[in-house]
Amino acid sequence: MVRIRLIEPKDDLQVGDLIKHVLEEFEAPQTGTAYEDASLNHMYQTYQQAKCAYFVLVDGEKVIGGGGIAPLKDYDPDYCELQKMYFLPEARGRGFGNEIMSTCLEHASKHGFKFCYIETMDDMLQAQRVYQKFGFKYIDGALGNTGHHSCGVHMLKPLNG
Repeated sequence: MVRIRLIEPKDDLQVGDLIKHVLEEFEAPQTGTAYEDASLNHMYQTYQQAKCAYFVLVDGEKVIGGGGIAPLKDYDPDYCELQKMYFLPEARGRGFGNEIMSTCLEHASKHGFKFCYIETMDDMLQAQRVYQKFGFKYIDGALGNTGHHSCGVHMLKPLNG
């Protein structure tokens, strides 16, 4: 049975491996992307900070996707970032991206954020289509200090809190 739940400590290794696997699949650079984030293998602890949440998509005990919300680093406190939204091939095309996105945006609105920012790779076109469907618009240039200088696509969505 596939379900969405908050990340637990036991998920750390699976989530880190999943993100690296997807980035490798899309031949993304290993520098300037989530691939080199220090938090990658400590996601549970990272998302225990105020206003943060990381949701995992699990099939039984296997993590097959996830996505999170956190304040946008070094930027206006009204802005959050949709972070590390990745899915294994078996989770794609089944509507789970929409479910995780809705869960993340609901969390962001509930915690008073007024805008949600996302950045992604140029060739992750399916992800961009999902973001557009949810009202994200392309913007010129990066916001905040994510450290992901290899992500060429930046998008923003106003939230209706």
